[in-house]
Amino acid sequence: MKELLAELFDRYHQDVYTYLYSLCHDVSLAEDLTSEVFVEVVRSIAAFRGRSDIKTWMFSIARHQWYQHLRRKKRQIPTESLHDLYDSHFTGLQSPDLSGEVEQAVHELLSSESELTRRVFRMRLEGYSYYEIASEAGISESSARVVFFRVKTKLKQYLEKEGLRHDPDHL
Repeated sequence: MKELLAELFDRYHQDVYTYLYSLCHDVSLAEDLTSEVFVEVVRSIAAFRGRSDIKTWMFSIARHQWYQHLRRKKRQIPTESLHDLYDSHFTGLQSPDLSGEVEQAVHELLSSESELTRRVFRMRLEGYSYYEIASEAGISESSARVVFFRVKTKLKQYLEKEGLRHDPDHL
């Protein structure tokens, strides 16, 4: 059994790493996830039934590890990202309390949106690509773009309604 596992590692380690790196674009994370894949291979090798190629099976484990990583990474919308969004797209009031007002308005708007919309918005503010968002949410890349565009448009309208002016050349 040890020989089989060593052979699998030697043969597929680089392929699994390359696949995971293509998803995350982070050397350290790809290495960590690759290690997790091979730990799972060791745990699950007895359950492998041979219904697919072993490489296909290992890549499905890798994909699952990637999705697990994305789920673990879920967190609140970072306040700095909200401020950056406002700073880059809205002008008008220069009050020091403005950022708190914007943050409150964003949270009020998002509380009425679906979980998918909140997730897409949060992930985009966290810097995820549309591809990564689509992969994690189980939707197409174009759907991720549309969801983000729509919530951004709603946010703009909501902030205008709340009396926070925006710069029409942005958003």
